[in-house]
Formats: sequence, structure tokens, C-alpha cells
Amino acid sequence: MTNNLKVTTIQTNLIWEDVKRNLLNFELKIRNIGEITDIIVLPEMFSTGFSMKPAEFAESMDGESAGWMKKMATLTDALIVGSLIIKENGKFVNRLLAVKPDGAMEYYDKRHLFAIGGEHKEYDAGNKLLIFSYKGWKINPLICYDLRFPVWSRNQNDFDIQIYVANWPEKRSFHWNILLQARAIENQSFVVGVNRIGADGNGYLHSGDTCIFDPMGIRISKTNPNEDSTETVTLDKSLLEQVRKSLPFLQDGDNFTIA
Repeated sequence: MTNNLKVTTIQTNLIWEDVKRNLLNFELKIRNIGEITDIIVLPEMFSTGFSMKPAEFAESMDGESAGWMKKMATLTDALIVGSLIIKENGKFVNRLLAVKPDGAMEYYDKRHLFAIGGEHKEYDAGNKLLIFSYKGWKINPLICYDLRFPVWSRNQNDFDIQIYVANWPEKRSFHWNILLQARAIENQSFVVGVNRIGADGNGYLHSGDTCIFDPMGIRISKTNPNEDSTETVTLDKSLLEQVRKSLPFLQDGDNFTIA
């Protein structure tokens, strides 16, 4: 594990169901980060917004958006994380891609589909957690509604950073902030939450509230709600180790398996 890891969050408006304009917007922001970073995190369904039209907007794993992520990862020498609408084996999924600079890809399909918004009618749910290593740090990426389910999100001594990408509505932003902080405290991990801003095609408002918490639940990022913002924050390995050594709560956790 490297001593420090730099994570860049991009909080911005998403242009409703317009892949090309969204990719252009994010590319401009990525090219203007202005410093070396290790991980760049984009919101959920960053190329379309939270669309329930997968038949119209789904791409393949070698499609335009995945290819663009590979290009950006190579350009920045950073891991790029964000979710897309993907069609695979005749099914549609809300899939998070974590693309490494060498083009290698990890992926996670959203487990908890947002039934209130009809997501469960249009997409298939995933059934596997993803935990992978990058620069010696173990990373667990999840998607939006997954945040509400602490069993699925529970650290069983197997990750150091938890990343949530989201299209989380402003009217429940209080829940977003509290739950992200709770995940950091209970999992004794860094937690990164990246959310969009602006109104989507259904008129739902999003305030962003993109944030990063340390393993003690202290917010270490400065991005403000409703602002178009790109921020880079350094995660400190020594702090992670210190917290887990001085407060060894994880070792007293309950063992369990998820069906």
C-alpha cells in the first residue's frame, strides 16, 4: 500500500440522455484537473443520467463510453470509476466500471435497484460484491441505493476505501450525508461519495453533496452542494492504520455470508 493516495471527485450536471455531450464535459474537466491523481470518480450513469431507457442507451463493454474511460485512464495514468448502462447476454445492467491505466477493467453490477424509480423493471440486479486492489489499497465500489443496505456494505476486514457513485436526489440529501459518514465509521475505511447536481429529465433535483470521509467519520473534502466542482483529496495510509490499531473494532465484528 502506498503511503498516500490522491482521489479526484467530479461533481457536475449531467446532460439528460446525451452521451456525447456528457463525455465531452467530463473530458474537459479531467484534462483540467491540473495535478497528478491516482483515482478519478464520476457519478452514477455519468454518460446519460439516471435513465430508464436502457434499450435506447445501453452500450457494450467495448462501446463508446467504456472506450472513452480507457482513453482517460491512459491519459491521466489514473483509475477511472463510474457507472454506465450496459447490455450483456441480452440483459441490461447498471454497471460500475473501474478502468486502470493499462486498460484492465474491474466491474460491479448494482445489487440494490431503486424500485421507487422503476429501476427494477428495466435492469437486472447484480449479485457479487467487487473488492479489488489498486496501488496496494483495497477498494470496494458500490452504486447509489446500495448505500442504504449496511449488510451489503459491511467491511469484513477486506477493504480500505469504499466508493459510492450516485444520482441521489436533493430531497434526501440528509440521508446521503449521514449514511456515508456512518459507513466510514462502522467500516473504519475512507468513504468517497460522488453525486451529480442539477435537474434530470424527470425534473428531480440533485444537490451533489459529494464528499470524502476518513476512517473516523471526519469529512476531509471541501466540495460544496450545488456547485460544479472538481476536487482532489489525499487519503493518508498512516491514519487508516492508526485508527484500526488504536480502535480494533473490525476484529470484533460478526461473521456472516450473503446469499
